[in-house]
Amino acid sequence: MTWLECIAVTLAALIGMEFFAWYAHKYIMHGWGWGWHRDHHEPHEGYFEKNDLFAVVFGTINATMYVFGALFWEALWWAALGVNLYGLVYAIIHDGLVHQRFFRFVPKKGYAKRLVQAHKLHHATIGKEGGVSFGFVIARDPAALKRELREQKAAGTARVRDSVGA
Repeated sequence: MTWLECIAVTLAALIGMEFFAWYAHKYIMHGWGWGWHRDHHEPHEGYFEKNDLFAVVFGTINATMYVFGALFWEALWWAALGVNLYGLVYAIIHDGLVHQRFFRFVPKKGYAKRLVQAHKLHHATIGKEGGVSFGFVIARDPAALKRELREQKAAGTARVRDSVGA
């Protein structure tokens, strides 16, 4: 593969991961995988969560992509790099910035503030039904997300915490 092809595959995988993450978060984590994801939405003791098992599973898949890419198909190796880079961005933004597992910084403006607000609105629902903002890097306007939560609450498709004002 040329360097241009390697970069293109890596970037395509990196960008594509946000869409995969949205799908996995909405339909796996808030679906049949809720047993692992629940403690991420509820108070719990300790540093680790059952939800962290998703990182183990996805990390194992990523490692397998590297191995098969090195042995059989170079493009898969570069795709694995894109997936790995997304994982790094996810860890910094979601775990580090939003949930403050690594550092204590609360953004006061800009896109970082919007990311934090969007994810906090994701956590505004009680239980796995309904909800907004299932992505991790692309964050919609918080005012639109609040409107959507109000509509879900009115329709009975989501239970929303009172503190959100939805």
